[in-house]
Amino acid sequence: MVQRGIPIPPNTDPALSPPVRKWVPQHQSWPYTPKDFSRSDETDDTNFYDQPRYVAHIDEHAIARLTNYFGTVLPRQGRVLDFCTSWHSWYPDACGEAVKTDELEVYGIGMNKPELDRNTLLENHPARSVVADLNGDPDVQARLSKGGTAPLQFDAATCTVSVDYLVKPVEVLRSLRGCVVEGGKVHLVISNRCFPTKAVRIWLRLDVEEQLQLVGNYLHFAGWKDVEIVDLCARDGEGKRLTDEDGRMLQGEGMLGFLRLQHMDPLWVVRGTK
Repeated sequence: MVQRGIPIPPNTDPALSPPVRKWVPQHQSWPYTPKDFSRSDETDDTNFYDQPRYVAHIDEHAIARLTNYFGTVLPRQGRVLDFCTSWHSWYPDACGEAVKTDELEVYGIGMNKPELDRNTLLENHPARSVVADLNGDPDVQARLSKGGTAPLQFDAATCTVSVDYLVKPVEVLRSLRGCVVEGGKVHLVISNRCFPTKAVRIWLRLDVEEQLQLVGNYLHFAGWKDVEIVDLCARDGEGKRLTDEDGRMLQGEGMLGFLRLQHMDPLWVVRGTK
């Protein structure tokens, strides 16, 4: 029996406490046009993602920071949905151990079956792995049901460096909201890497701050509350940023140990609460 609403112990490690700021809405009505969500490659997405890509779309430093973050926000009991997922979800080992003991159920929606089959959180639970194109049908619960999964309620949801590909982001996030328990959160992870031909046009013409505002608008107009922006960019032991918005190393005091690095992928999370 899956238990619901298990709280996460408070984080006491300053290194795992990234800066968080409240997202502030700037529009009373939806400010975008359908053209904003067109792409240079409008061919069927199932063809584009037909071949598996066993690559990490962010570097090892960003992965480590993301895994640390997930370790502070994801439950160890209950259900979590990773949508637009692939061969790795970058969840902490504690989540993997909880899956093995059946305390935690992780479900995944992705575009490529071989990639999903290789995801260690999903590999032994085929009923929790759903191949679906959310651009074709943005109804999350419907896609899960078509995959053979009974109607479920999730304690949390994640989407890692894929929100920029959604052509109907509000519809996806609104349907997701209906699948999440009261007080549950969605964590939308963004960086500055993408497949440009499949990213929506508006994403490609915005700078980072504008992209964060865009994703905040997605959540806001989908009905999510308490939208926040979490800065997961690389920092030193005193909490000072080590990189600029593009991931290039800054020059300054206290950075001698990092001078051999020229770049560390930037990372942010835009999150909302039901």
